[in-house]
Amino acid sequence: MLKILECFIKDESGATAIEYGLIGTLISVSIIAGAMTLGNTLENEFQSLADKMNDAQNAHN
Repeated sequence: MLKILECFIKDESGATAIEYGLIGTLISVSIIAGAMTLGNTLENEFQSLADKMNDAQNAHN
């Protein structure tokens, strides 16, 4: 029983899998946050362009 416990304590394969899982999670969260920021920036740019086009059309009429 003691030998099984020693092997379990020395086994690091589970810790490695958890580390890879955490790294994957961090990368995913970073990508999602970046995409949301980019989406908001694009939305603001398109809204600004639409406002300018509407102003130009109203000035023309």
